[in-house]
Amino acid sequence: MTVPGYIRTAPRLKARRAAALPDRIARSAAAPAGESADEIRQWIGRRRAQASFAVDRIPFEALEDWSFAPETGNLAHRSGRFFTVEGLHAAIGEHPERTEWHQPVIVQSEVGILGILAREFDGVLHFLMQAKMEPGNPGLLQLSPTVQATYSNYTKVHKGVAVRYLEYFTDPSRGRVLADVLQSEHGAWFHRKRNRNMIVETSGPVPEHEDFRWLTLRQIHQLLRHDNTVNMDARSVLAALPVRGAPHALHSDTELLSWLALHRAAIPIRSERIPLAGVAGWTRGASSIDHDDDRYFRTVAVSVRASNREVGHWTQPLIEPRGQGVVAFVTRTFAGVPHVLARARAEGGSTEVELGPTVQCQPRSHAHLPVAERPPFLDLVTTAPPSRVRYSALHSEEGGRFLNSVSRYLVVAADEGDAPLDAPPGFCWVSRDQLAALTRYSHYVNVQARTLLLCLNSLDDYA
Repeated sequence: MTVPGYIRTAPRLKARRAAALPDRIARSAAAPAGESADEIRQWIGRRRAQASFAVDRIPFEALEDWSFAPETGNLAHRSGRFFTVEGLHAAIGEHPERTEWHQPVIVQSEVGILGILAREFDGVLHFLMQAKMEPGNPGLLQLSPTVQATYSNYTKVHKGVAVRYLEYFTDPSRGRVLADVLQSEHGAWFHRKRNRNMIVETSGPVPEHEDFRWLTLRQIHQLLRHDNTVNMDARSVLAALPVRGAPHALHSDTELLSWLALHRAAIPIRSERIPLAGVAGWTRGASSIDHDDDRYFRTVAVSVRASNREVGHWTQPLIEPRGQGVVAFVTRTFAGVPHVLARARAEGGSTEVELGPTVQCQPRSHAHLPVAERPPFLDLVTTAPPSRVRYSALHSEEGGRFLNSVSRYLVVAADEGDAPLDAPPGFCWVSRDQLAALTRYSHYVNVQARTLLLCLNSLDDYA
């Protein structure tokens, strides 16, 4: 039936990919420097000096609005929101290779927003970055996304002020989405945590604020070379930017996906949340929950004061690792195309196996093991001569949940003798561009590998 006056119009199709976006990203990464990294770090220092911050360790009994449940021993907020510290019984693999253990774990079921606002100035994309305080970060203030907020925070469970610029990420009409993906976070300490990583471009004016600054990708890349300056959330989000790259790789995309599917099928991750009070091998004291052999990490409590956060004072638990970590990609170039040696990594709190770095560990936690049982390639990346080290910097992890969690991130060039073309079991050579493509989808590239991908993108040979 035809309605009088009604004109049927053909549906308008859109391009499946923004073909020009990789070129725009490349221009931002190659733009004239503008403010130097030192000048931007001085701005972060001024924001730190002009605000009032304090983070103090406290006993568990001094936590406000947090308590251990009498039935389970789980540590939870009285609102039932934010997160809980519970027990985890994890098992990875099948018998006889099965490995299992018990540990405390952070359970944060709600999905937060990690969002970076983009805008073009004089033909160059800039990104609105925030000097944000997190209680667990060394130096407290680091360069962070425009919006970095849990669902509890941006729905104001804490009864504080609203999250600035949130509307650009909750109202699609305000901009053009450049990237939007649910990404996993640290599977060693979180139980199946995900955050929404977003980049939204706007063409209109954006209200200014003294804690925020527009930066090009080149400026951010320069800041990545400085220790503890660009925070984990910003690194994770920016890793989703598309890159210009080679159309060829050592393995086809289908071969790579098949390799990963094989490992996911062969290495199941079974994790069960259990009462914190029933976690074997861990002991709760007045101020911390510790492993009986003083390894891995501990759970502590802190009191926080911050004059520029949504609330000025709060208390919370944090996880504190035992010692500095090492996170590294071993890299080789095949037929002119850079590749990294990725590992199929299974962690107790993860949903399934993801692509991880060549090395990802806390050496102190493995020091008691025979050399043959320590992480492969650990000695290679920690003893590499300076001529082989393409990238090295200290980066902290999630400062809102972890205290002083710092790893040295490395990119180390290797040869056939160190890292053969025929990769060892559990490892696969992946081109930088394959890794970047998979980062735009959920549960393919873990959070540490996403940081290393951004570091790779900052190197001249990978641009």
